[in-house]
Amino acid sequence: MELSIIQSKIYEIRGIRVMLDFDLAQLYEVENRALKQAVRRNIARFPDDFMFKLSKDESNYLINIGVSQNVIPSEYNIGSSEMFAFTEQGVAMLSSVLRSEKAIEVNIAIVRAFVMLRKYALGYAELNQKLENFMAETNIQFSEIYQALTELAEQKKELEKPRKPIGFSISKNQTNIN
Repeated sequence: MELSIIQSKIYEIRGIRVMLDFDLAQLYEVENRALKQAVRRNIARFPDDFMFKLSKDESNYLINIGVSQNVIPSEYNIGSSEMFAFTEQGVAMLSSVLRSEKAIEVNIAIVRAFVMLRKYALGYAELNQKLENFMAETNIQFSEIYQALTELAEQKKELEKPRKPIGFSISKNQTNIN
């Protein structure tokens, strides 16, 4: 099972990365109805942090962000049928509910995909922090350079001001000495 295929089926809903029931049914090669039935028979295994039902607005949102109508199965008349979203833990729990070899194989691949996404997210956060630190240090350095250049410009202005002559001044009439 290719990780890129699985990763393309992971969405962020309510700030949580989830997979939808129809995508999981397709990956497990079972009917969506059978997957939902197995979940309902074992609902105690799926607390809210493992699985939740999408609202009509969330379902419509998925359609609007590019989960196209031809990807959502025809039995999903948005609003008339409930759609389940499974978190990483919920997907792992599905392997105990769906006891086929295919379910075990797919679950391993899905968990790997979630782990890889988490690694990317952590790497991005670390890189972002380093970039912010670099920008802050650079801004401080540029501020110091700007201040030094401003001081040099002020000093140059002082040097370019006309000076009073030092010593005696001799007028033109006094240049002839008798």
